[in-house]
Amino acid sequence: MTPSKTILTDDFGRKHNYLRISLLEKCNLRCTYCMPADGIVLSPKASLMTADEIFSLAQIFVENGVDKIRLTGGEPLLRKDFPEIISKLSTLKTSLSITTNGILIDRHLDVLKEANVKKINLSLDTLVSSKFHTITLRNQFEKVIDNLHLLLNNDFQVKVNVVLMKGFNENEITDFVQLTQFLPISVRFIEFMPFAGNEWDRSKMVSQNEILSEVNNVFSSEEIQKLEDEKNFTARTYKIKGFQGDFGIISSITNPFCDGCNRIRLTANGKIKNCLFSNSETDLLTAFRNGESITDLISASIKNKKKVRAGMVTISEMDDPALHFDNRSMIAIGG
Repeated sequence: MTPSKTILTDDFGRKHNYLRISLLEKCNLRCTYCMPADGIVLSPKASLMTADEIFSLAQIFVENGVDKIRLTGGEPLLRKDFPEIISKLSTLKTSLSITTNGILIDRHLDVLKEANVKKINLSLDTLVSSKFHTITLRNQFEKVIDNLHLLLNNDFQVKVNVVLMKGFNENEITDFVQLTQFLPISVRFIEFMPFAGNEWDRSKMVSQNEILSEVNNVFSSEEIQKLEDEKNFTARTYKIKGFQGDFGIISSITNPFCDGCNRIRLTANGKIKNCLFSNSETDLLTAFRNGESITDLISASIKNKKKVRAGMVTISEMDDPALHFDNRSMIAIGG
């Protein structure tokens, strides 16, 4: 029987061909916007997907139209069976990428090459070592920088994810842009988003307009080039004339890109989330372990997807904790 490729299309005509799989809920950093200060209650190990289950579930998604898979966490490289997972997934007809904090990259470089992984998103919120410790509670800044250069020296395509927060790193916006003069990287400035335990409020957020204003204070309008946005883009991209790299802005709060959303998320304990902001989840793993078909569950989840940010249409709705603070913490979602 030929699998249907309509179960990943929602009621607004959006086709979901991009699956983000969280491998675990643990991380070797403690970034405050991702991990609550008191930590989180981890899912029991027995409830997490095994390497074989990750492959089998991914295969079902690929059969139904997914052609792009990103592995996230927590920190995905902490999984002891990461080499097995990435090796299995590399046999599927899909592009593979990962999001990582970069600390363990050097240990897995050969594995990533063998799996034909070309694209890496590396999380780095500051270019100042002391501030790195402040936000992560770990002294790993030099390690991350070394592994960033290691990736570039081995021809990986690297995006650097920067979550901006007022009073912490908004004064580094142009420093990150200047970095693209010398390095062929894509910097992605991300608006601070609300999740359980990260004490979000709008006053801490650096908006798209504020980011562009900072860039305009240093570079002329002739130097700042607007690039064509990718299909199903999350970042609106720009380039400084003559620089090797580029930069983009992921404005989930002030200027969302929901109309072209093609992303779905599978948590480490096998639950599908149809939107990063949604507190609704559908348990695929239990049904799969019971030998049941999961295609109807996937289809129902996709059909229930709201048009914008899990139903939060306006910024004022984002200010209401009741609408989003019962969502998972970012570390337990998988970015």
